[in-house]
Amino acid sequence: MAQNPPNNRPDGNDDENNPQDPFSAMFGQLFGGGFNPDDLPPQLREALGAQGDPAAMQKMMQQAQAMMSAMMSNSSSSGPVNWKLASDTALQAYASEDPEVSIARQSAITDASYLADLWLNNSTSFEAGSTPIEAWTRKRWYDKTLGTWKKITEPVAESVAQAISSAMKDQIPEQMKGMLGNSDAMFRNLGASMFGMQLGSALGGLAKDVLGGTDIGLPLAGSTPGIVATNVAAFGDGLEIPEQEVLLYAILRESAHTRLFARVPWLSSQLISAVEAYARGIHIDMSRIEEAVRDIDPSNPEGLQSMLGEGLFNPQRTPAQDRALESLELTLALIEGWVDHVVSLAAQNLPYAEHLRETMRRRRASGGPAESTFASLVGLELRPRKLREAAALWEHLHEERGIEGRDAVWGHPDLMPTEEDLSDPTGFTKRRELAAQEFDDFDVALGKLLAGEFDQKNPEDPSDSNDPEDPAK
Repeated sequence: MAQNPPNNRPDGNDDENNPQDPFSAMFGQLFGGGFNPDDLPPQLREALGAQGDPAAMQKMMQQAQAMMSAMMSNSSSSGPVNWKLASDTALQAYASEDPEVSIARQSAITDASYLADLWLNNSTSFEAGSTPIEAWTRKRWYDKTLGTWKKITEPVAESVAQAISSAMKDQIPEQMKGMLGNSDAMFRNLGASMFGMQLGSALGGLAKDVLGGTDIGLPLAGSTPGIVATNVAAFGDGLEIPEQEVLLYAILRESAHTRLFARVPWLSSQLISAVEAYARGIHIDMSRIEEAVRDIDPSNPEGLQSMLGEGLFNPQRTPAQDRALESLELTLALIEGWVDHVVSLAAQNLPYAEHLRETMRRRRASGGPAESTFASLVGLELRPRKLREAAALWEHLHEERGIEGRDAVWGHPDLMPTEEDLSDPTGFTKRRELAAQEFDDFDVALGKLLAGEFDQKNPEDPSDSNDPEDPAK
């Protein structure tokens, strides 16, 4: 039997190690140099599932060591998501297919953005911003949008981390509990790493698919517009449409989104706040996690990650969450419908404008594999399901009110169209007029009440007379 490492007690506890580091007692001993599975007590070997097979034990320990080492080296914060691991995982997804944007491509994007601004000036009253469209690599898109992803995903990640920690603590074999000591930090790091790995995979997939900073309806890059050059080129493959025309159409959409978010200051914050509020209210099904943890094969550490991929943490929505999602989808539909309509006006000179419009509509309505992965992870589908109805509404308002009148609807959240307006666009103006008249009547009545006019008697009105001989009494 090999001698115990210096300063380590036979029970695995190390008085001189950092008590806040739950890995030092267990994994420092198990995964130190020259590990021999025969050194472990028989009870512990049985608890770990090796059943006396040194080769299986050695393989299991090597796999676990690699996983835990990555987790520990990438844990740069105590937050619910290991963002270092998420970024590394995302990078692996797109790094091999992320060429730098050539000077010629950058020049083409700049020229197309100037033309797009000229065309959009004739289709919307919202002015162009001062920030030109940037040409991005996939990594640049990830870096520019990471701050927004943190806001969206960390609330649900917090719930996932707590659920994992609680479930796995209950599954610790009795023989190991003394060695682990305080395991809260260890399992929280494990949960943060698992979530970070899966989220990184989803964002890496999105980085290979999105066309720009607003491609999924959210201002992910803030006020900076950008085009992912490689993705736009890939999107145009197989469409049998000139590459420059595809690029111009994508830039028209990015520029229209950017103008809308820039000139409607409440829209961006309300949209992001709605997503954050939705995520904070997500409930994680603890019973599913506990059941999955019990079924994990100790000799297969990859099973930990596969739990996420199989939608294990797919949040369980409440009725309140369903209502919040409906409101969010309505707002996304109104945004995408407005952009769809405005770009169709601006792109009238493009020969393949209608073909590109229909392609974009189907693309946004159906989403892609990366969006599905993201949806399974945080329970949120960022899809404008009623895009066509919303586009029809904006087209009707344009015909009825003109460009200025159509865009004025964005002036206040209370003026925004409802589900009823999407179903009946022609009745939008009449409904707003009736609502305005009811508000005016209420305002007048309230003014009279505050002025005490309802308490005054009208001498010309017989019903206001207090004369007992009045025949009307």
